[in-house]
Amino acid sequence: MDIKCIIFATVVLCISLINSVDAIKCWDCRSDADPKCSDPFDNSTFAITDCQQQRLEFIPDAKSTMCRKIRQKVHGVWKYIRSCAFLGEPGIEGDERFCLMRTGTYNIFMEYCTCNSKDGCNSSSSLKGLPVIVSLASLFSILMVQIFR
Repeated sequence: MDIKCIIFATVVLCISLINSVDAIKCWDCRSDADPKCSDPFDNSTFAITDCQQQRLEFIPDAKSTMCRKIRQKVHGVWKYIRSCAFLGEPGIEGDERFCLMRTGTYNIFMEYCTCNSKDGCNSSSSLKGLPVIVSLASLFSILMVQIFR
């Protein structure tokens, strides 16, 4: 088999792996109901939620395509909420490593971390970037070196 055919097949396979996902599975819990939902997160007692099955009453056509973790401190008490997300964007300007933070009066702090890189991405205390895209970029670079030798 010709090397160009192998490279072409590999590129087609990689491109087919990068598709938009209409549904994602997320952790869905609240630390005020179960302390295992806080950080460090212990998902041993939670079932992962298929967000495609969830709906918003006031926006019936909305689809959840992301996961969200909210960390909030109100009057000195920390609370964690993990759920499917319907609105917003992953991370800040598409970078999941960064979370949106807000502070308010009366000792209130909120941190919103939104992701869609993989099922259950709202589990850890620090959301990670997109390792699949980094791997594909590395593979693409290797293929280009092979083609233009």
